[in-house]
Amino acid sequence: APDLDLLIGADDVLLELALAGAVGWIAGYPNAFPASCAELYHAAVAGDLESALPLYRSLHSLLRWDSKTEFVQSIKLSMDIAGRPGGPVRPPRTPLSGEIEAGVRLATEKAVAEGHH
Repeated sequence: APDLDLLIGADDVLLELALAGAVGWIAGYPNAFPASCAELYHAAVAGDLESALPLYRSLHSLLRWDSKTEFVQSIKLSMDIAGRPGGPVRPPRTPLSGEIEAGVRLATEKAVAEGHH
C-alpha cells in the first residue's frame, strides 16, 4: 500500500518502525520522559543510528511496558516516579502490585538514574 502512512503504535518497536518509514508515533512513554523520547524519535526518523541506538538501548526495558496489558498503569506509575503526576487509574483498570509494579519501578528508576527526562 504505497499511499498508506504508517504510525508507530508501540513504544518498544519505535526504532524499527521509524527506520521502516513510519511517519508518526502514537506514544505512551513520552508522558513520563518527554525530552528523551522526543530525542529518540527524531533521531530514529532521521535515520541517525549513532544517536538513536544508545538512547533506545537505554530506554528499551522501560518502553517494553507499553506493550503489556498493564501499559496504562505502567505509564502512570512511571510518570509519578519521574515527577510528572500520572494519577490513579480509572476502572476497570486497577493499580499495579507485586512483581509487575516492581519491574516498572526498576526500569523507571534506572531511566531516571541515567538522566532521562
